[in-house]
Amino acid sequence: MKTATDGAPAEGPSAVSPLAEVARFEGRNRLTVTAVLAVLFSAFGALYIWIGPQMIDAGFSEMLDAMPPIVNELFGFESLASIEGLLASEFYTLGWIVGLGGYLAYTAAGTVAGDLGEGRMDTLLAGPVARRSVLLGKFVAVLVPIVVLNVVVPAVLYVMALAAGQSLSIVDLAVVHALSIPYLLFWSAFGLLVGAVVRRGRTAGRLALGIVFLGWLGESVIATTDYKWVGGISPMRYFDPQDVLIHGTFDLVGAVILLVGVAVLLTASHHWFGTRDL
Repeated sequence: MKTATDGAPAEGPSAVSPLAEVARFEGRNRLTVTAVLAVLFSAFGALYIWIGPQMIDAGFSEMLDAMPPIVNELFGFESLASIEGLLASEFYTLGWIVGLGGYLAYTAAGTVAGDLGEGRMDTLLAGPVARRSVLLGKFVAVLVPIVVLNVVVPAVLYVMALAAGQSLSIVDLAVVHALSIPYLLFWSAFGLLVGAVVRRGRTAGRLALGIVFLGWLGESVIATTDYKWVGGISPMRYFDPQDVLIHGTFDLVGAVILLVGVAVLLTASHHWFGTRDL
């Protein structure tokens, strides 16, 4: 079956349309799941804001001193004496760093490996469509959940905080979610590479999800040892909601490092996907 090559662009006025068509098709397929995720994450975060005052009054912050260092590193427990501390330690660690990062890696891997494993990729590439356009189109489509969740969730959290009489900076929320975009793009690009290499939908998705979890666990464990510097290979090192929400500081260098990682992963995915037989 003859397919278009990356070095031979499609002819005619619609030469740049394949990427957009793939992105539009894949993005449309993500709308329903994105809506469900937006509701779930908003409800999860709102729950912490709603019960936060009771947790603070109950003296949960005093538990920090009794916790092993590894537990504090795992969940980012730095301060449980404020809404910001609760959100940073619980919601953003489990929800954003592990949960959403894992979901994006899983679904990005599955969408590529699934098409390859079930033969849909052959049909798609039967026309004058470059492999690069297909791969990048699938990557662009992950912007649907990334953008929607990073707009809807902070807005809901801020409104809930106002309704609960809590002080929560909309600027800090916006910064946290803006800095989460490079992190989420990194795991999306990583999932794309896993999908291109493994080529079996469920296996690729589970592998990508497992590596996200191991990255979080490994970086947390290493951070409590004398080999903390080794954790620099983990993307979790470069996205820290605690710094923003609790200390009001942020790491732009970390965001740049993550974006460089995205470029490297996409390049590797493109090379592997473009040079291997389907």
